[in-house]
Amino acid sequence: MRPANPIICAIDTPDPARARALIAATAGLVGAVKLGLEFFVANGPNAVREAASGAPLFLDLKLHDIPNTVAGAVRAAALLDPLLLTLHCAGGAAMMRAAAQAAAKAEKRMRLIGVTVLTSLDESDLAATGQRGPVGEQAVRLALLARDNGLDGIVCSPHEVAGLRAACGPGFLLVVPGIRPAGAALADQKRVMGPRQALAAGADFLVIGRPITEAADPAAAARAILSEIR
Repeated sequence: MRPANPIICAIDTPDPARARALIAATAGLVGAVKLGLEFFVANGPNAVREAASGAPLFLDLKLHDIPNTVAGAVRAAALLDPLLLTLHCAGGAAMMRAAAQAAAKAEKRMRLIGVTVLTSLDESDLAATGQRGPVGEQAVRLALLARDNGLDGIVCSPHEVAGLRAACGPGFLLVVPGIRPAGAALADQKRVMGPRQALAAGADFLVIGRPITEAADPAAAARAILSEIR
């Protein structure tokens, strides 16, 4: 399910006014907007609804708790009508099944997206947390667990896209952060790729934040990326 416009603009700010301005500036140039934990915790669900204002919403909350609690959180999140909602695959099979069952009962069907290995982590970080590497193998293990327990797709580094597409099949959504157009700073991302390369590898959605939101002209930056991938 590759959308006509695969760009998700990551609005990573706690400031509602700035979020609304960025969403307005990029309207029609991105396929969806991402609001995450920082914004949600600072401002609450009503501010999310107000800021998104009809734009397709990627609600990036990375839910991770016992199954009953996560199912309740999914039901609550459904009231915001997100296109995508994230939860951690590391929460386990029962948690993901409970989330999928809750999502299936929502009035509008959101897509549940599992977080495998954060793009800020590399092999040494995995080892330090007691997880088995390499990163690509751990991402595949968690992605298959997500697929087999009702999730619609996963978030993954662009460097795992090709392997995950082969492992999980064509119908499983791959939502890919760590996208950096030519000349953009890496910042805290360790496993990055250009937008065209990520799409060619099999990505469905590209999550792009600072190259758009910190540009002098966010609309022009979004337009340039869209032109590049088309």
